[in-house]
Amino acid sequence: MTVGCPKEIKPQENRVALTPPGAAQLARRGVNVVVETRAGRGADYDDEEYLKAGAEVVDSADEVFARADLIVKVKEPQPVEIERLREGQTLFTYLHLAADKKLTEDLVATGVTGIAYETVKVGHRLPLLEPMSEVAGRMSVIVGAYFLAKHSGGRGTLLGGVPGVLPGRVAIIGGGTCGTNAAKVATGIGAETTILEVSSERMTWLDTAMPAARTLYSTEAALVDLLPRTDLLIGAVLVPGAKAPKLVTREMLRSMRNGTVFVDIAVDQGGCGETTHPTTHEDPIYVEEGVIHYCVANMPGAYARTSTQALTSVTLPYIQYLATEGVSGACRRHPELVGGINCQSGKLTCREVAEAHGLEWSEPVC
Repeated sequence: MTVGCPKEIKPQENRVALTPPGAAQLARRGVNVVVETRAGRGADYDDEEYLKAGAEVVDSADEVFARADLIVKVKEPQPVEIERLREGQTLFTYLHLAADKKLTEDLVATGVTGIAYETVKVGHRLPLLEPMSEVAGRMSVIVGAYFLAKHSGGRGTLLGGVPGVLPGRVAIIGGGTCGTNAAKVATGIGAETTILEVSSERMTWLDTAMPAARTLYSTEAALVDLLPRTDLLIGAVLVPGAKAPKLVTREMLRSMRNGTVFVDIAVDQGGCGETTHPTTHEDPIYVEEGVIHYCVANMPGAYARTSTQALTSVTLPYIQYLATEGVSGACRRHPELVGGINCQSGKLTCREVAEAHGLEWSEPVC
């Protein structure tokens, strides 16, 4: 089988789905690896490193898509990439289909087997999403603190405070991987941090693991009460494979003070705010109801080398199985991959995506 790794073309996306050491590992197993020239440049990997690893570097994405049986990417396929896909191919990447009906329909129509990193589930964990959730969670406080600065349009609040001045207040909706990592950074710089969560078991764990943060049972009333005193609001809600619930309404945002910040990490899945819409690293913010919104849909792309290494460390074993045993063989060895199949042979195969768009779906066949 041939594995193809094209250059990411989503705006300001600098990650790459396969590193030179990963390419070398595949090559040692007899897998042909085709990489588009400059695919790794954004993560500081040169073509020469891929060549030394045993990969073939080609001049165009067209050639990668034409030759590869398995396409590995980071972000969902862009329109021009959809046109390059063909029936019989396997696409392994983040898909986030619940946020985009047209992408869903277009991808299904190609006939590819689309396996989404974010819906591969092991127990209660999402192992291929966790590394990027860790990056985005930690990053959310960093960017939130930056945009709170007066010169960035913010209120002028330093989250950590100083002796004699109270710290800023951070509210995090969701106590999963994303929210926990956001809380680590927020408490680490001295901010007053509250995590809103619905799982009593998770709140007990958070209370023990992160005594510097407070937990609060997440209800609409609790959020309404908290927001007028919040400087940085972080949306870290996740329903695996499904569209994010709209927990933050426009009316709620009106209670926040002008120049406060809302970082919606859930934007990949449609966002948890009524006022959320995707932005890019080049133009990351907009203001609604006096609140600065940071809604970049590929946050970890800002720290491309760290994010690439974190992502590929968990995806590479699955890439190896898919490349050497095919989809059916890989699914037999690792049944969790079945949950990652979002489309197959012209059919939508993910219930949560189908429910988000009102579409029919079928069970995947492995």
